[in-house]
Amino acid sequence: QVQLVESGGGLVQPGGSLRLSCAASGFTLDSYTIGWFRQAPGKEREGVLCIGSSTLDKYYVDSVKGRFTISRDNAKNTVYLQMNSLKPEDTGIYFCAATVGAYCSDSAVMWEYDYWGQGTQVTVSS
Repeated sequence: QVQLVESGGGLVQPGGSLRLSCAASGFTLDSYTIGWFRQAPGKEREGVLCIGSSTLDKYYVDSVKGRFTISRDNAKNTVYLQMNSLKPEDTGIYFCAATVGAYCSDSAVMWEYDYWGQGTQVTVSS
């Protein structure tokens, strides 16, 4: 059974850090591009970051540049989203998604992704 499972979310104070994990089962991630998306309350889902099977990454949200990084460990079949200096506006449900390919698209297009996780809640609040 093909599955993506996110973990690592939680409640954190502004300025804090979280590392989200996206673990795959039923398939190997090494030939897939992985995107991280988020959905804030009352807002549409947006692409945040992407990493290709080439390991090249792409930022879709300017506000996370310098604070978020994406990485992959193919041996563990897992992609990570390291989030530092978190802000209240980073609050939302974070989803990972997978699509076959070496490179991230210029824009985050949800329908390009074949597999989605169930999401993990990130809340940034004092």
